[in-house]
Amino acid sequence: MEKEIKGNIVDVHNRRIYPGKVVISGEYIKEITYDESSKGLTNYILPGFVDSHIHIESTLLSPVEFSRIAVKFGTVATVSDPHEIANVLGVQGVEYMIKEGAKSPLKFNFGAPSCVPATKFETAGAELDASDVKSLLEREEIKYLTEVMNWPGVLQKDKEVMAKIEAAKKLNKPIDGHAPGLRGEDAKNYANTGISTDHECTTLDEALDKIEAGMKIQIREGSAAKNFEALSPLLNSHAGRLMFCTDDTHPHELINGHIDKFIRASFKLGADIFEVIKIASIYPIEHYNLDVGQLRVGDFADFVVVDNMSEFNTLATYINGVAVYENGKVNIPTTTPDIINNFQAEEKKINDFSLDTKGKSVQAIVVEDGQLITKKEIFESTTLRDNDILKLVVINRYSNESAAIGFIKGIGLKQGAIASTVAHDSHNIIAAGYTDEAITKAVNKVIELKGGLVITDGTETSALPLPIAGLMSDKSGEEVADIYINLLKNAKNLGSTLHDPFLTLSFVSLLVIPELKLSDKGLFDAINFKFTNPLIDK
Repeated sequence: MEKEIKGNIVDVHNRRIYPGKVVISGEYIKEITYDESSKGLTNYILPGFVDSHIHIESTLLSPVEFSRIAVKFGTVATVSDPHEIANVLGVQGVEYMIKEGAKSPLKFNFGAPSCVPATKFETAGAELDASDVKSLLEREEIKYLTEVMNWPGVLQKDKEVMAKIEAAKKLNKPIDGHAPGLRGEDAKNYANTGISTDHECTTLDEALDKIEAGMKIQIREGSAAKNFEALSPLLNSHAGRLMFCTDDTHPHELINGHIDKFIRASFKLGADIFEVIKIASIYPIEHYNLDVGQLRVGDFADFVVVDNMSEFNTLATYINGVAVYENGKVNIPTTTPDIINNFQAEEKKINDFSLDTKGKSVQAIVVEDGQLITKKEIFESTTLRDNDILKLVVINRYSNESAAIGFIKGIGLKQGAIASTVAHDSHNIIAAGYTDEAITKAVNKVIELKGGLVITDGTETSALPLPIAGLMSDKSGEEVADIYINLLKNAKNLGSTLHDPFLTLSFVSLLVIPELKLSDKGLFDAINFKFTNPLIDK
């Protein structure tokens, strides 16, 4: 059965807009033609949008619940890195995401995680060696090798790292990069191995270095890292080398927009309309060889209809010829996700978090709102409260070990504690608090739930359970967003001035991004790639 969609056709390939109609036959576009009767219509028909780098787990939603929100904003496909759940459950976790993703019409394109664990300086729940990665890459469902975070291993030609890269090259599958701050010859040497993208650029100069090295830049605007403003000049100078991505986006922001936000922001800057839409759709489809339509005859009927080219509100989203969103209604059924987990930690006592700082100075991790990069500062142990410094702990969730203890500046709590199992990349338990008592209470609630986000004022405790691998909820996207918003309100009531303290905290254990981080094994100097002591003799 055929159906017709009328409106203004945005033909990005031929750089023209004209009144026309799209004729759908089954999953495909049968015709796209000029249509006199479409003159005067104000809606526009464009290729569907693609998130070029996202961790579905970071939305805290199951794949189906993510899709039910994303299609509201014209998203038809994602390039999804499942390394969060892979760090918890290995190949089983990747297979879980493929299985759950298949329950939705949205086109999830999963990759083979390249760095599980991210480093040898932390405890993950699983390990994917070169043979595991090769086996995944050989699967048709696996489209690429995900972000190669171990850039020192690349530059040093580490045997295991290079074996994973070579496996992807032999299968002609793209290789994603992750190299924050890498410049000059190091960037060129990194790219020369076949690594073709980077989503970690925070400055224009860094992005230009990587473009010169041959890489494509994924402009990121997630919940933790927001780099669109800094990189926006590239829209006019290097549009053909760009893609858009959200990387890590939490549900309370996802419900307000997805890739459409990039397009709207780019139009406001006066960027070329056709190039912006190609950045949001065509370029990731081409780069990753995705089975996603580009609004051409014979393509899959994957497209979006918007009200106009300024407000850019989605009227309908089509995937494989089916209206998955139309007239304000999502036509993707809610499903009950399977529960899968790996959690062995047992209840902690208050003395598990004690540390004698008498007569010492401390090295504190300093966080900045909206950035993943941290700084290091030294403080007298007697001045911690005066300098907004909280105790920070990371606890192995996969076995019962002693907690790693450090200090953090910038979370802002004046009482209580927060704790979480969303702690990149190994997803151990991470907590920061004003007192050891509050930290203990928050940590033990996480352990009771076997994963989740928790905040306590020392008396009352609120939580978002994350039963799927300690990373994702089994609730609807709207429910999760509401709970999350309430947790953020509680954090602000306890003194935090951060946009999202849970998200900031989740990256404090990510050892591959400078400068100072904390893993379950100790305080880590991410510049020199070695452990360091949180306490310093005066």
